[in-house]
Amino acid sequence: MTFVDNRAVITGIGQSQIGRRIGRTGIDLALEAAETAVQHSGLSFDDIDGVASYPGPVAAEGGFVGATTHDVRDAFGLRTRWHASSVETSGQAGTLMDAAMAVATGRATHVLCFRSVWEATAQASGRAAALTGKAQRASGHGEFRMPFGAASPANWIGMYAQRYMHDFGLTREQIGKLVINARANAGRNPNAIYRKPMTMEEYLGARLISWPLGLYDCDVPCDGATALIVSRREDSAGLAKPPISLESAGSALYERHSWDQRADLTTMAAHDAAAAMWQGTRLTPADVDFATLYDGFSYLCAQWIEALGFCEHGKVGQFLDAPENYCQDGRLPINPHGGQLSAGRLHGYGFLHEACLQLWDEAGERQLPKDVATAAVGIGGGPEAGCLLLHRAE
Repeated sequence: MTFVDNRAVITGIGQSQIGRRIGRTGIDLALEAAETAVQHSGLSFDDIDGVASYPGPVAAEGGFVGATTHDVRDAFGLRTRWHASSVETSGQAGTLMDAAMAVATGRATHVLCFRSVWEATAQASGRAAALTGKAQRASGHGEFRMPFGAASPANWIGMYAQRYMHDFGLTREQIGKLVINARANAGRNPNAIYRKPMTMEEYLGARLISWPLGLYDCDVPCDGATALIVSRREDSAGLAKPPISLESAGSALYERHSWDQRADLTTMAAHDAAAAMWQGTRLTPADVDFATLYDGFSYLCAQWIEALGFCEHGKVGQFLDAPENYCQDGRLPINPHGGQLSAGRLHGYGFLHEACLQLWDEAGERQLPKDVATAAVGIGGGPEAGCLLLHRAE
């Protein structure tokens, strides 16, 4: 059986202006993306009866929360039969999966899903205040990390990468090929933050952040918003675009919700989510035309390649040694827009947006040279992950 019995489809997408320190609020960006998505679908705001957002009104600073579900509902005066927001579950794909279940079960007909950030502007304006903040006692998991200086996901993911390198011989140069490919793809994306080509020498020469991760292994804070419309299939007839089916989804978590207690530290929650996704479809990794894979840090993208079955366990280094596996005109193009490493940190929704653009043949200069009908989308890293298999209706 397909995800939600094949009743949920994507009917429109939208994105706001994207940039570094563009001086706009997260709400402003969210409204622009929402208007674009509704127009793109051929719907009107009177048709929207559901709203979903990530992460919702959580306590977060630095522009991580650009707008909440209620901010957008109120701004457009929406009369909704269903609404939801979610903290970081299923790798930020959770709200989209929830929206799919809402339309499949009749709780809504057309749901506006969105994610908005204004991290670049917020962090720039708040830098002085952050430097003068008072010290606080570490609590929770931080009590076990902070004494060792492990305050950032860069530290934790770097340790995962080291374990994989130790066990299977993965090298920095192999990871670097993934980063360089992302930058090459971003050169064809007019909205990408960084578009200048990168050499291996430049990659290896950048300052280290947390071994083996260097500066270019880390994604780029930016300002921007993305929106998608999830509709009930029977109500998508006659809209502007052929519907994109949510063929299958994975959000499984088989082990503890922890960065450091997984039984096999050469795997992550991505492996659990991917296994569940493939159980829900007759399609196989060989049927996937391209993939948009979360690269908040470069190693996360490498994990998704393996988790989704595009290479054997322990063989991601060999996969990356052959760019024809994943370059723009390769067997399985990965992140045609440049991913978060070059195009900017728009979180999971940015990867969904690119997948839909490609499936609708609307990606402009970066449109893949082959016909594409099926995309794999992997979102999240560490102890939280979600993935989707998208298929364009003929």
